Amino acid sequence: MSSREEFPAALQEERRSAGRGTWLLLGLVLVMGFLGGAGAGYGLARGAWSVPGAVASRLPEPVAAWLPRRPPPTVSALEEYAFELLSPEAKSGEATLKVRLLDRRIAKTVADALIFASRLDMAPDGMPTMTGKLRPEASTEPGVYAFRANLSMEGRWRLSLAAKVPGETGTVQDQLSLKAVE
Repeated sequence: MSSREEFPAALQEERRSAGRGTWLLLGLVLVMGFLGGAGAGYGLARGAWSVPGAVASRLPEPVAAWLPRRPPPTVSALEEYAFELLSPEAKSGEATLKVRLLDRRIAKTVADALIFASRLDMAPDGMPTMTGKLRPEASTEPGVYAFRANLSMEGRWRLSLAAKVPGETGTVQDQLSLKAVE
């Protein structure tokens, strides 16, 4: 009888050792899952990650409201600057074109910009190769930039400008349309 009593005890010991390995593996999987979830939650909370809109739209509303939303695209500071023609019409031939550079954030003109590129052509009338001579002139008004232009014929002209604004990185670029009349 002692052999019969030993056999079930040995079987029970084998079951215990197999059960311990299973429990250890399950515990390891749970710990790894917890650490992965905590890391993902930390990244979401910091805003380092965002949930794609296609995924967020399929989640229940309370869960989607809890998730961080993707921030709206930022507007470059240079996009807040714009050139503006003081007069959209000019006489054909020799004319003085005046423009001002506006900072739309504060609704004021920028007086100390460096305009380094300018071009005058008839692209609005389908003739981009028809160019006019353009040279800078002194202006008496702060924030207003003047150019002496040769508008050789009547029609619509495009004035392309590029400027550097102190304190900003990059280039402000704009294209303005004006009309040359007789």
